[in-house]
Amino acid sequence: MGRPPPLLPLCASVSLLGGLTFGYELAVISGALLPLQLDFGLSCLEQEFLVGSLLLGALLASLVGGFLIDCYGRKQAIFGSNLVLLAGSLTLGLAGSLTWLVLGRSVVGFAISLSSMACCIYVSELVGPRQRGVLVSLYEAGITVGILLSYALNYALADTPWGWRHMFGWATAPALLQSLSLLFLPAGADETAANKDLIPLQGGEAPKLGLGRPRYSFLDLFRARDNMRGRTTVGLGLVLFQQLTGQPNVLCYASTIFGSVGFHGGSSAVLASVGLGAVKVAATLTAMGLVDRAGRRALLLAGCAFMALSVSGIGLVSFAVPMDSGPSCLAVPNATGQTGLPGDSGLLRDSSLPPMPRNNEDQREPILSTVKKTKSYPRSGDPSAPPQPALSSALPGPPLPTQGHALLRWTALLCLMVFVSAFSFGFGPVTWLVLSEIYPVEIRGRAFAFCNSFNWAANLFISLSFLDLIGTIGLSWTFLLYGLTAVLGLGFIYLFVPETKGQSLAEIDQQFQKRRFAPSFGHRQNSTGIQYSRIEVSAAS
Repeated sequence: MGRPPPLLPLCASVSLLGGLTFGYELAVISGALLPLQLDFGLSCLEQEFLVGSLLLGALLASLVGGFLIDCYGRKQAIFGSNLVLLAGSLTLGLAGSLTWLVLGRSVVGFAISLSSMACCIYVSELVGPRQRGVLVSLYEAGITVGILLSYALNYALADTPWGWRHMFGWATAPALLQSLSLLFLPAGADETAANKDLIPLQGGEAPKLGLGRPRYSFLDLFRARDNMRGRTTVGLGLVLFQQLTGQPNVLCYASTIFGSVGFHGGSSAVLASVGLGAVKVAATLTAMGLVDRAGRRALLLAGCAFMALSVSGIGLVSFAVPMDSGPSCLAVPNATGQTGLPGDSGLLRDSSLPPMPRNNEDQREPILSTVKKTKSYPRSGDPSAPPQPALSSALPGPPLPTQGHALLRWTALLCLMVFVSAFSFGFGPVTWLVLSEIYPVEIRGRAFAFCNSFNWAANLFISLSFLDLIGTIGLSWTFLLYGLTAVLGLGFIYLFVPETKGQSLAEIDQQFQKRRFAPSFGHRQNSTGIQYSRIEVSAAS
């Protein structure tokens, strides 16, 4: 008999390639949007609808995907999502109208949302406690690499006729490679145990799958049974706080802050896209190295604290250094400083630099629309006056040259880098790792999808209300409000999120049953000795 395929490298490839596909699809629209606008003559509303269609498809997947994952299995759900992604990419590549573009983006959004849920659950169940943190976090690393890859490909295809068709089509490459890796992996932990190929045993969870396992209904998520209500509170709290701290919207104004520092023209776009992308990759890789050493709880606390400090710092600096308070309708966030008017189809035609990355995405975190509303812009002056330049400093005339203002602007830039880094080693990877651990295996898919639906819905709400919020209380107070939300999130994590590092899924389940949602003060987490055993397979020689 031949030896079974190596489990760890294959699981790593599934996680990495799944995240790469997710990140690529999130970010590729910002490079394709301008040529699409030129080729199809899209209005502002049509561009918003095209970008938002991916979010709507992802939200639909989060509502029904959990039942698909639990009914048909994690592996089959990933296979199915890749087939759906192939259909969506083919639709986009051959699209000849806005209708087909919207349909293709919606299908792709459904596929990447379903895949993101299934991948995290599948990998977390297949490997042991010592590898789970690294391998699930590898999905987040794949997202950041996918974002950078999409911008590099956008740059390479910027001047290619119908280049946007190729941009959408290349997303199928990592999905096909992921499907190839899946062919050599078992359907789940129970099949792995049957094949005697566990890494360390999952605390007895896999063997119990076949006999007498409990049944859970969707309504059990809100009941006291096995402390399911407490687990759901933890899951919803994490996904909501990661969105309500404003991470997508802070990135939306990254180019404005770069412009305030004094990096104009192409250099600002390079810093915004490559610089912030590199920071996100570095921070995510740091999280991968620490998640099984420092623990999930420690990374969440540290990340949320730095997010609170940095976003509050941006708000305070913006009191002293005036910055643009809203992008124009057709502004692609590359901070080129060009002064074309909204409605001018040649606004950024000569700029071949890629726009900045939008989200981590994130997380399974959705990309923010590259096209924002203009109903609150401009807010002052004669309504018939021409709009302000897109994503440039709001002050007319030359920027203030004083040394103090220069220092404040560099401080804002530093705060932005810290904010992106803090999200990328805290909420970004750890939220989804915790969600894949805290629920019983019988309802894990539905529970994960339920929490994920709130993540997408909150992202839509935060994105759509951002400009209205700025128009009501101002940019500075908006950032300070995000800082206050991060402080509240810090308290939530400290009180209610337990430490799960080094524990098997069965032990985490037992911990939640015993805690009955009691606040978790300090570090009094009972990390009992975890027994690992390898099943020896005698090979006749």
